[in-house]
Amino acid sequence: MKELFHILLLLLGFTLQAQITEQELDKVVEKTMSTFNVPGIAVAIVKDGKIVISKGYGVKSIKTKEKVDGNTLFGIASNSKAFTATALAILVDEGKLNWDDKVIKYLPEFKMYNEYVTQEFTIRDLLTHRSGLGLGAGDLMIWPDGHNFTSKDIINNIQYLKPVSAFRTKYDYDNLLYVIAGEVVAKVSGKSWNDFVEERIMQPLDMKKSASSWNRVQDTTNVIVPHVPVKGQLQIIKRYTNPIFDAAAGLYTNTNELSNWLIMQMNKGTYNGKRIVSEKQHKEMWTSQTIMPVRKLFPYTCNFDTYGLGWRLTDINGHLQVSHTGGLEGIVTQTMMFPDINLGIIVLTNQQSGAAFTAISNTIKDRYYNFATTDHVERLGKNVQQNEDNDDKALAEVWNIVENNTKNKITVQPHLYTGTYTDAWFGDVIITEKKGKMYFASVRSPKLAGELFFYKDNTFVVKWNTRTFNADAYLYFNPSNKNFSMKAISDLTDFSYDFQDLYFTKKNN
Repeated sequence: MKELFHILLLLLGFTLQAQITEQELDKVVEKTMSTFNVPGIAVAIVKDGKIVISKGYGVKSIKTKEKVDGNTLFGIASNSKAFTATALAILVDEGKLNWDDKVIKYLPEFKMYNEYVTQEFTIRDLLTHRSGLGLGAGDLMIWPDGHNFTSKDIINNIQYLKPVSAFRTKYDYDNLLYVIAGEVVAKVSGKSWNDFVEERIMQPLDMKKSASSWNRVQDTTNVIVPHVPVKGQLQIIKRYTNPIFDAAAGLYTNTNELSNWLIMQMNKGTYNGKRIVSEKQHKEMWTSQTIMPVRKLFPYTCNFDTYGLGWRLTDINGHLQVSHTGGLEGIVTQTMMFPDINLGIIVLTNQQSGAAFTAISNTIKDRYYNFATTDHVERLGKNVQQNEDNDDKALAEVWNIVENNTKNKITVQPHLYTGTYTDAWFGDVIITEKKGKMYFASVRSPKLAGELFFYKDNTFVVKWNTRTFNADAYLYFNPSNKNFSMKAISDLTDFSYDFQDLYFTKKNN
């Protein structure tokens, strides 16, 4: 019995000492940056209510070469969703709404694809990705930047998006319903979503340099710029600035201050003695709402995967992982918490490789849990390279057919296809012909413009003028040439280019 007691003490002591040293972290991050071509990364580790590490690596911009540090601001994209959920939780605490109130109680103009869903859709449904709509449905109203859609357009146009599953039966990630959730916050609180989140959440958390939107950042001297790899070379692109996306993906913050957010979360709603949200509502946000298919999370075992209210809840080797990721063009980020050991991890990057933040966060949690050693950078690097090689091969086949059509002088009659076409929620696009070449241009989203090339049968491909999109698409015309649908060519195209949700009909012009 005494020997067993000593063994347990030794095991407990080993567990308590488990951690990753700063030097080990440095090596992992540097290898990650090199492997995935990421110019700048910031990492924070929070343990037992204290910041263990918060530091930057690399540069904010490949042009200026200025260094990243713990105060460098990054757009955290969809990690903002948990702030919107918390804002609603605060309003629930105050008795101003309930999770299961109908959305039409606050936004009577809200309308979904059928009357039953409209009447039954709740505040909870806005946050849980179970609407019946497909992955990223309608995101072309918010993506890419440069469009003229408004939140009112989203509330009005969401009724035209067709479901892919029955209401509340299947998980499909969405952004538009979080935009609408932000409108509910504004309607109920009498303040803008930005004002409410900054005053009721960010200020009490001492997030002084942070802002709820790029447009509200006061000091822009220490901010990353987004980078996109094009044919292996990094390019700086313009950052996303449209406030329409704020409630779903708008926050700018740094590892020093975002650490306070994780401390509050792991302390069940309090920070430095200040109660931000009640323990009851905090528990509700960390309660499974939507069942997700269990993923293969090599090298971990996963027994369940669900979504709560603004958070993903996953089993990792028998431990609860509360997490979220975020992505804007040229920026991807991750937050992660393990409540049983009071551990929080933040990884912010200024490039769009999700494998990069995954490699770092997995390495950190392996060390704290004493999981078997895995070189996540090497493993994920090989996976990414294989996926990119396969995608390059598939794309080359498409463009080789297009090139051969040109060499063989296979022609079409442009006048059969030119004209103005309209989609119920996306609006008009115009197909024109000039000197034998055909062009596609969106009226409401001008960056979606490019040359059309004949592919085969009644199918064309559009090559966007902006080459950082990685979103060239097929156009499938019906035999009458009066209607067409679209789909991204590449399997690696971001889901927010939801061309598959469009159906254009030719106008009489």
